[in-house]
Amino acid sequence: MKQALAIIGRGCFAVATIVSWVLIGGFVYFCADALRPPPDLQNIPADCDGIVALTGGKNRIEAGIALLKQQPQRLLLISGVSPHTELGHILSATGTGPLPPTLAQHISLGHQAVTTIGNAWETAQWATQKHLHHLIIVTAGYHMRRSLLEFHDIAPQLRLTPYWVQPPAMSPPLHFHTVLLMMNQYSKLIGALLRVIILRQTDYAQEGFRPPPPS
Repeated sequence: MKQALAIIGRGCFAVATIVSWVLIGGFVYFCADALRPPPDLQNIPADCDGIVALTGGKNRIEAGIALLKQQPQRLLLISGVSPHTELGHILSATGTGPLPPTLAQHISLGHQAVTTIGNAWETAQWATQKHLHHLIIVTAGYHMRRSLLEFHDIAPQLRLTPYWVQPPAMSPPLHFHTVLLMMNQYSKLIGALLRVIILRQTDYAQEGFRPPPPS
């Protein structure tokens, strides 16, 4: 009996050790991936017909508008905007405006999403309404992998091209607060992987949405 328990104990220790090293290795890769410089605007596929900028950090909306200016025929969704916030407020706060009316009319604001899952649902509905097929996803480098996972899960019919930015919160990369931010984002990515790939949960429809405003 003691020998069997010892074997089980050694097996559990070995599994825990392997899992720990996998998680540590994954975190190192996650950090290196998140800290990559943003891609060149010129490398974005020309057939992208839509852009989605996810709110929640600096430089995301600015990058989305830069991508729109590059190809003005595209449509831009700014997802996760606070209630009662209008485009003029956003342009003023980010220093990207004013924009010509012909360009501003290509921008939509999503006021319902409050989480990454909400961003995905909001984007899927917008893309369906606008008949879009290939979207550029704009968010922070540390948020990109989880965003792509959620978007592919909720809207597998859409082609997605990532465009990541580096917010000021990532500089310097070895600062204590930066490391904490990366650990928090990595844990969220692991949770999303468990839910989407392993547990295959499907009971989160419309999760991460604000209630619609009263008519």
